[in-house]
Amino acid sequence: MALKVLSALDAAKIQYYHFKAIIVAGMGLFSDSYDLFCIPPILKLLGRVYYEDNHHDKYEIPPLVLAFMLGTALFGTVIGQLVFGRLGDRMGRRHVYGISLMLMVVSSIGSGFSFCRTKTCVLVTLGCFRFFLGLGIGGDYPLSAVIMSEFANKKTRGSFIAAVFSMQGFGILVSSMVTMAVSKMFEAASKNLSKDHTPEHADIAWRLILVFGAVPAGFTYYWRMMMPESARYTALVENNVQQAAIDMEKVLDVSISQIAEDSPIELPQNPPSYPLFSMQFLRRHGIDLFSSATNWLLLDIAFYSSNLFQSQIYKQHLDLENANVYDEAFKVAFFQTMVAICAAIPGYWFTVYYIDRLGRRKIQMIGFFCMGVVYLALGIPYKYWGTNKNKGFLVLYGLTFFFANFGPNTTTFIVPAELFPARFRSTCHGISGAMGKLGAFFGTLGFLWATKYDDPDDLPKISATRFALVSLGGICFLGMAVTYFFTRETNGRSLEENENENEIIELYLFRSSTVADRHPNTSIPEEEIAL
Repeated sequence: MALKVLSALDAAKIQYYHFKAIIVAGMGLFSDSYDLFCIPPILKLLGRVYYEDNHHDKYEIPPLVLAFMLGTALFGTVIGQLVFGRLGDRMGRRHVYGISLMLMVVSSIGSGFSFCRTKTCVLVTLGCFRFFLGLGIGGDYPLSAVIMSEFANKKTRGSFIAAVFSMQGFGILVSSMVTMAVSKMFEAASKNLSKDHTPEHADIAWRLILVFGAVPAGFTYYWRMMMPESARYTALVENNVQQAAIDMEKVLDVSISQIAEDSPIELPQNPPSYPLFSMQFLRRHGIDLFSSATNWLLLDIAFYSSNLFQSQIYKQHLDLENANVYDEAFKVAFFQTMVAICAAIPGYWFTVYYIDRLGRRKIQMIGFFCMGVVYLALGIPYKYWGTNKNKGFLVLYGLTFFFANFGPNTTTFIVPAELFPARFRSTCHGISGAMGKLGAFFGTLGFLWATKYDDPDDLPKISATRFALVSLGGICFLGMAVTYFFTRETNGRSLEENENENEIIELYLFRSSTVADRHPNTSIPEEEIAL
């Protein structure tokens, strides 16, 4: 006998509230990706504004400063996923959801204002605000995934969570389009603009781009606060089945009589439980957590290093030698726009369509395999690609984004939200995501070293980039192997069915011993065993 409110969630037909939840949760992912991926063209503007007097390499931000600017947000994201993920299980999804969103709004505005005008002060302040921005972004990942998984029905749960995550692609697209629009507006307002002249108002352009990231998150805050707490959290963690039914009546097209229990449910006062990372936890969920965290780690090494350094990879094709400050930022953003439209966004929506047909595990393996093949095709003959400016390079590189999104970039977000018990779900998703962002942090540092001074006429530096691309291919094949051997399929099953069977066995043993103590000569009814 399952709780009626959970059965109603699993069997609910697609209705208005599901789409509303996708938008409300998805706008967090939209803001996350906007704030993370608007940085490549902004770095071009910062280099022009603050490193015009860099005699060694004019307009180029030093690698150490570049690593600091990229790393602070990623490091903040790691901490945010761990902290907010745990708080989501301890305090409830809804309460923590608003805190992470407000942190993103305030930090986006602060990043744009970045007090003072001197180079060191501005860059340090910007880095600090982006660290706090990363905290909010990190919190949004586990909460958005878990809330959507707990509201969705069993049949289309994968598509709903994938639709939430697909907003990441639109965030990348809009960040690039805003950058292009701001660049063109400032360029049109400039007089006597040349490639070697950086006007003072260029210092305002990058600030406007960052501040705009607060707009979608700010508009979403009210609707997030109006969402009820997840029924699964209320029923299974807070043990308040009646309140779960009342909350679900507000959003689902059902009456309270259909989802309220016929008689009061006596949940065990001391249900069998075990702490996080105890031996019991590791025995029941250790392999699942290992596979989720490892796959996310491997994926983000490849995905973020490729995404954040598109301008370095594509610089042979950007023709920036004669570009002014705004034209340079525009061209970098334009390339990001083309990649998003032609490769990234189609990949997300292929997953939305196929995730509940093919399953998570198969799509993840296909994505890792195809990414690995493409990286090898790019890396092994890299000298040919670099010296000939072949358009085939652009096509192949775009395919890495398609198969990342129609593959592990989406599925690593979905699977941890489906595998674990309700009381650990947000925490384990946060741990998995934090491992991913650690991979992103170290992947970007490695790729920065390999591509920062890449020169098609310098064979040793070509070898470094070739090594980086081939290594990314090997990482993707390793991800495919981890998926094959360790990742369980979660498709077509309720969240409770996806939990480890030992949980059910222990609950049965606990209830059996409790009833036997009360009634030594009474057998356990089949209905109670089923519960």
